Amino acid sequence: MNTSSTVTYPQEVEIHPNDLPLYCPNPTMNAKSWHPRVFLEIEATGKAMCPYCGTRYTLIGTPNSDHHHA
Repeated sequence: MNTSSTVTYPQEVEIHPNDLPLYCPNPTMNAKSWHPRVFLEIEATGKAMCPYCGTRYTLIGTPNSDHHHA
């Protein structure tokens, strides 16, 4: 049995405004478990969930909305 540390999904991830734009898989995920990159909208509600792996993201703080909308 492999006892190396593995990440189970879905996981809960807290992000900060300087981490935006939010995308999954995030840089801390194991490359073997990666799926196609998907950008997630989190600014409006402070929460987002990846449709591929179910990882749940929570925004800690307020995003800087400068230049987010054209």
